[in-house]
Amino acid sequence: MRTFLIAGLAAGALCALGSCASMSKEECLAGDWTGRGYADGAAGAAPSRLGEHAEACAKHGVVPDDASYRSGWSQGVVTYCTPERGFAEGREGNGYAGVCPADLAARFVPAWEDGRVMYAAESAAESARSTVDSHGSRLEELDDKLEAKQRELRAEGLTDEQRDVVRNRIREIRQERENEERDWRRAQDALDEAEREARAVRRRFERIYGGW
Repeated sequence: MRTFLIAGLAAGALCALGSCASMSKEECLAGDWTGRGYADGAAGAAPSRLGEHAEACAKHGVVPDDASYRSGWSQGVVTYCTPERGFAEGREGNGYAGVCPADLAARFVPAWEDGRVMYAAESAAESARSTVDSHGSRLEELDDKLEAKQRELRAEGLTDEQRDVVRNRIREIRQERENEERDWRRAQDALDEAEREARAVRRRFERIYGGW
């Protein structure tokens, strides 16, 4: 079973780079359907995942052992359907395929929903932080432009008309910077509020699920 869990993680990394079969030829020929079922159950996959394995293995003349797979899946899903795992899955923004038996779902689903609340709060804070950073970068760009124009204004050999053009551009950049700084301050206020909310949510759930 441990081998299948490790293999599953490696396969997931490869599949992220492109489409691939749910099982390799080697895994199909190994025939450890109990282990495969356990790994899928422990990952929160629905038992219908066996259909994908059957399609992948048909290319190699291998037919899955349905009973062994479902036996392993039933064992694996128990390790998945815990409140701690539910909260962790929700906090990562992962979905829930409705795989937990009713008695385990009664505790798993509320924990997963709590995790989703944590995910939403942290995502809001991250989005607000990104907005602040974007405005900060724009302010730096405007400062560089302003400095460049001020150097240009000090240059020798400019006509009065040319200097007026540069001065007008400096005024435009300063106005743009003033507007940008106002937006940056508003974004910073929004970030402060989002981070306060995330900390409050985090403290509430730490009392239930412990630190992380």
